[in-house]
Amino acid sequence: MVRFTSAAAGLYLASIALSSPLQGQLHARQNASTPCAQVSASAAAQKSAATPTVAADLAYECITSVPFNQTAALALVDGVVPYFKWQSNTAFLKDPPAEYAEKVQPAVDIWGELEKIRGKVVGGEYENEYEFGFELYILLQSTHDGHFVYVPDVIGTVFNFARPVPLVSVSADGQELPKAYVYADVLAESFGNATFTSSPICKINGEDAQTYLENWAQYGSLQDRDALYNNVFYELATVSLGPAGSGIGTFAGSGRGRWIYPNATTELEFENGTTTTYTNYAKVLIPFDGITDGEALYNTWFTGNQPTAATPTPTPSSNVTSSAVSSATASATVAPIPAPGYPPPVVREAHNLIGGYYLEDDYSDVAVLSVPSFVGISAQEEFQDTAAKFLAAAKAAGKKKLVVDVSANGGGTILLGYDLYKLLFPNDIDHAAADRFRAFESTDLIGQYFSRFAEGLPRELVTEEQNETLYELNDAVVSSLFNYQSDESVNETNFVNWADKFGPIVHEKGDNFSDLFRWNLSDVLITLNSGGVNIHGYGPLSNYTQQPFAAEDVVVVTDGYCASTCTIFSELMRQRAGVKYISLGGRPREGITQAVGGVKGTNNYPWTYIQSLAQFTITNLTDSTEEATKLNSTELGDYWSDTVFDRLAIGSSINVNFRDGIRDGDETETPLQFVYEAADCRILYTKEMTVDVTAIWKAVADTTWGAKSHCIAGDLGGYSTGSKLAKRELSVHEKNLSRRMHQWRRELREQDYPLDVFTNLREAKLNGDGIMWP
Repeated sequence: MVRFTSAAAGLYLASIALSSPLQGQLHARQNASTPCAQVSASAAAQKSAATPTVAADLAYECITSVPFNQTAALALVDGVVPYFKWQSNTAFLKDPPAEYAEKVQPAVDIWGELEKIRGKVVGGEYENEYEFGFELYILLQSTHDGHFVYVPDVIGTVFNFARPVPLVSVSADGQELPKAYVYADVLAESFGNATFTSSPICKINGEDAQTYLENWAQYGSLQDRDALYNNVFYELATVSLGPAGSGIGTFAGSGRGRWIYPNATTELEFENGTTTTYTNYAKVLIPFDGITDGEALYNTWFTGNQPTAATPTPTPSSNVTSSAVSSATASATVAPIPAPGYPPPVVREAHNLIGGYYLEDDYSDVAVLSVPSFVGISAQEEFQDTAAKFLAAAKAAGKKKLVVDVSANGGGTILLGYDLYKLLFPNDIDHAAADRFRAFESTDLIGQYFSRFAEGLPRELVTEEQNETLYELNDAVVSSLFNYQSDESVNETNFVNWADKFGPIVHEKGDNFSDLFRWNLSDVLITLNSGGVNIHGYGPLSNYTQQPFAAEDVVVVTDGYCASTCTIFSELMRQRAGVKYISLGGRPREGITQAVGGVKGTNNYPWTYIQSLAQFTITNLTDSTEEATKLNSTELGDYWSDTVFDRLAIGSSINVNFRDGIRDGDETETPLQFVYEAADCRILYTKEMTVDVTAIWKAVADTTWGAKSHCIAGDLGGYSTGSKLAKRELSVHEKNLSRRMHQWRRELREQDYPLDVFTNLREAKLNGDGIMWP
């Protein structure tokens, strides 16, 4: 029997670790000759600290003293080229639709800008390694495609920058435009511990606060500017995800703000005339033992020399690495912190990724399903079970309305998005968009060889115990997108061969794409792409047909941080079920905002996975050494070098957006990433909402089914024909629940709200095939 290995299982798993508490003080610089030596001395003096900290300007002086290695930099720039080709939307980024360019983000010429960076490398124009690395990082970040990310070692391996002062953006009364406040001031005021009234911030480092914060927001991963603005601030939903989320906001150094130098200090000027200056700091992420200067830092922690390893000689093999083709698994060994500001749940997944809640008193008819992630940590089954159990419990308890809160949701496992939609609307159409990918030599060759190999295998689901060989072949090849027998056409027919699926279709933007295709949710192998779950309404769950709530009794609320799988779910909910969407917060400007502000691509591919696909095709799917050698002379031979992985920041993600989402019926075939779509209603955050998440849910319920609308733009007029919330006699169970909720609220304390929850992707494993990493 052929034995399959899983050696590559962890290649593309990003990692997460709990960050250390914010240090009480920043250590004074030591008498050392260089900035990096001073960092080394300071870190050594903090041996008791889980993560040492130093002054931000000292860290910046150290990292910018790392000398520029022209040869290594050129190898890295050339090394990213094969992977950039997998990015699905480069043609649209260069020439986006006019509405997108006007309202969302400007055009970015990825290939042109990369060539400029290469020219500067060849010309020796970079002063230091950091300047080069930052320019490469910002090139990808400037696309605001959260799937498209590469963090060089010099940007993310050594330091994370932070400010000791999280902010919030709130409206005084829910109608006035929001202003920024220090969150600690709002907390103290909210719990009666302040001898003052919190004052709005009017200037930051001498600049108008709104202008400063809107500019800072652009360092985030999202595309929509209002969603980016929300991500600057402390938010209960993001904090509930612990180090796997964007924590206390990019301003304070969480999310992708951790890679941006915030200057030595931050001066806040308040409307009451006072001014406070904070010393910014950096977390030291690596041991600095023996680091005497920037050159020593480079030689110890960066790949300083151009790789000299010869390209491996390709030979055919039957040893398939099945895990290289599956990217829908997830696991974790570190539990997130408790969710501050969230009430006792009816049911909640152990890592706060999904939970169900009931509201009290006059809102006792309302159930809330909080879904800040579509990642199933440990097992997707737990995510699915939590959702199913809560919806069943809510109906059994007589709940009549459902609020779905997808705030902070960066995506996760694609098919969990489909499954949650089918749990809510089992009888509605199961698609709202189709997928496609860039059609070029690499994707064509992989598809040809995968499809050829799969044609000789039965498409039937077997367990590993029944037939280990067939199980791993199914997992590695047969269930893959690159087998034409996977997926179905937009006409709901099977593709006849790989060429039928691949195309290519030439778009007016001048790029080539595959034919459009959709998931076949009835596929017998669907569990190999879903993390082991079947989809409600299909296969073993085909008898699930009872819709729990009418569409007019469901509303979705979001902070705009809805990305990847969350956008797939939202497209189904809005386009097929007709559910209304409410957006929260946004910039201090009049008007409506978008509800979905993250990447709308439908599948991220880790670069390690792409490399494994190319290598696997050459070494495992060819019939002879001659055929393998010939295949290695094509583009597939460009994926042997590990330069891009050697130069990757430790614990960071490394992805492209592989699949575009194309809305059903869109004859222009414009990726959803570039389609602007306003929310139905916009509600502003208030101070109360920053300490008690139920204040958000009650405002949403009032607006949707109650007597008061909190919309400052848009409306939910389409729901006016539905039944309304009304005062009524509560049941004994509801009265008991209301008493417990009041007791929970009385017991809330200022210290329950951590001010040191930072994004940290280093130790625990967390993965998904439709996820935007913070």
